[in-house]
Amino acid sequence: MFKKINLKGKTAMVTGAGKGIGKACAIALAEAGAKVVIISRTLSDLIKVEKEIKRTKGSCLKFECDVTDLDKFKNILNEINKLDILVNNAGNNRPEHFTKIKKENMEYLVELNMKAAFNVAQLCSKKMVQLKSRKKVGGSIINMSSQLGRVGAPIRSVYNMTKFGLEGLTRGMALELGKFNIRVNSVCPTFVETPMVKAFFKDKKFKTQMIRNIPLGRVAQESDVSTAVAFLAADSSNSITGTSLMVDGGWTAQ
Repeated sequence: MFKKINLKGKTAMVTGAGKGIGKACAIALAEAGAKVVIISRTLSDLIKVEKEIKRTKGSCLKFECDVTDLDKFKNILNEINKLDILVNNAGNNRPEHFTKIKKENMEYLVELNMKAAFNVAQLCSKKMVQLKSRKKVGGSIINMSSQLGRVGAPIRSVYNMTKFGLEGLTRGMALELGKFNIRVNSVCPTFVETPMVKAFFKDKKFKTQMIRNIPLGRVAQESDVSTAVAFLAADSSNSITGTSLMVDGGWTAQ
């Protein structure tokens, strides 16, 4: 029996939804029928995403918020009646050689990729379990990780550290939230054709080296990741929790 990706009646939140993977995930979840709460630091980006969602006859609410601002994020949650799905996507990278990593860059990445991801996940989990019928209807949290949460890479030590931490958080959350029928998984993309990666790939030597690490020989598309996220968000993945979906072109199979 085939289970379709159907999110009608669900409310989903996507952080870092203004561009790239977050934007693609928000649109995909809306297309699958969810009411989507989109969050980004940049209002102009949110307005563009909102327009695209409306073109697909989808529904969304937009909130300008830096997820490191805990009080503001709490206020957003208070404005939402219920929450069924979280795509914990907001994150960044500042590549530097390990011996030259600036303290402020390390602290920025830890604050955003680890601390904010933890706080968002915890607050959203509390919101999810408030629903009396949660055990019946279930819930899904998807942490946006990376293949670099499973293997190391040059000039990405801090990013490695934060994404390895997110992988551990995913598994711990899955064990504790299972009793509420809330599933927790991560998605681990390889380099995806986003504005951030395009900026990194201006270094042709770096681009060549990275593509050599991908057995499929190509970077992923945003739709590759958003489709994986939609699958994990829906009941189509009802028995999948505490694991990572590798969207890495075979990088970690080596």
